[in-house]
Amino acid sequence: MMTMTTMMTMTTTRRRTTTMTMTVMLMMTLMIMITTMTTITMLLVIVTIMLLLLLMTMLLLMMMRWRQRSRTRTRAKTTTTTMMIMTMMTMLMMMMMILMMMMMMMMMMMMMMMMMMMMMMMMMMMVMMVIKMKTMMLMKITIL
Repeated sequence: MMTMTTMMTMTTTRRRTTTMTMTVMLMMTLMIMITTMTTITMLLVIVTIMLLLLLMTMLLLMMMRWRQRSRTRTRAKTTTTTMMIMTMMTMLMMMMMILMMMMMMMMMMMMMMMMMMMMMMMMMMMVMMVIKMKTMMLMKITIL
């Protein structure tokens, strides 16, 4: 940000070109920052999901064992198969939920990005105004 401001102050003669370049630079930086943040969040989410799935599987396995112990061998097989199906279904459901969450997160991030862009633009405008004022003052001084 500091470098950008300095650049702005440095090149005040060619205003339009400088402004364009500055905006582009700002956009690029913002995009990079957002991407990094998103990647980190995604990784965290994935890790959490994996952990949850592992926990679910462990619990289900425990349940299966318990059932096998409680009931006879003949019924155990059927119960295990049903349990496996149930696990698969739960896994699918979890995945769907996660996907939905991810989509929501992405949407939120996009909204935030838009807001940030707007804010940045406003800031840029303010800076430009200040620089213009300064230039005008300098011009006046030179004239005097």
